[in-house]
Amino acid sequence: MRPSARKLDELREVQIEINAMAHAEGSCLIKMGGTHVLCSASLEEKTPPFLKNTGLGWVTAEYGMLPRATHSRTKREAASGKQSGRTQEIQRLIGRSLRAGIDRAALGERQIVIDCDVIQADGGTRCASITGGWVALRLAVNRLLKAGAISSDPILDNVAAISCGIYGGQPVLDLDYAEDSVAGTDGNFVMTGKGRLIEVQMSAEGNSFAQDELMELLKLAKLGSAALVAAQNKALGGKV
Repeated sequence: MRPSARKLDELREVQIEINAMAHAEGSCLIKMGGTHVLCSASLEEKTPPFLKNTGLGWVTAEYGMLPRATHSRTKREAASGKQSGRTQEIQRLIGRSLRAGIDRAALGERQIVIDCDVIQADGGTRCASITGGWVALRLAVNRLLKAGAISSDPILDNVAAISCGIYGGQPVLDLDYAEDSVAGTDGNFVMTGKGRLIEVQMSAEGNSFAQDELMELLKLAKLGSAALVAAQNKALGGKV
């Protein structure tokens, strides 16, 4: 029995509220169970120096957690003057994932910065950030298209991410903190709307895992990703 009493292949409740911020070019508040992340997209009419005069755009991300997003207070990273290795790794993952779903030539020489701020954490914050970050990106690109700043849609497909793991000897979908903290194996799967893989992060936490178990987790990830893509499209009014 899972702590939440969910079925092995059952997602937590997913809610995506678009336009959650008044000033961002695109934004949403995504809730996956007890994990709540505020995602925003900011348009900048410039690219990093290494892309100057290439005709290519860029999508990057920043990630952070509020001090009381967790059970006990976490010190603000700004107070220590540097980001943790975990924060850097997660925001690079978000950026890589979202860039995989966009035609950078069609975007043109501009940058979109995705900010993902965790309001409340209960496992799977990086997955929620990627899934919500894509919605914010979609809304920002819609604004570019409406303004005539770009002539063709640079977004190639939806991008969503979901965690899977082996809990109590069973493959399970969408781990919350109670499961993630003791899972023998856990991983994150980033996928496109067509079910193609962008990135897989898998690790054994004390117990190794077999190839057939990995395949079972992949099956669960495909189910979960498809459900998240449906939630993204529903939040956007079915128009992507």
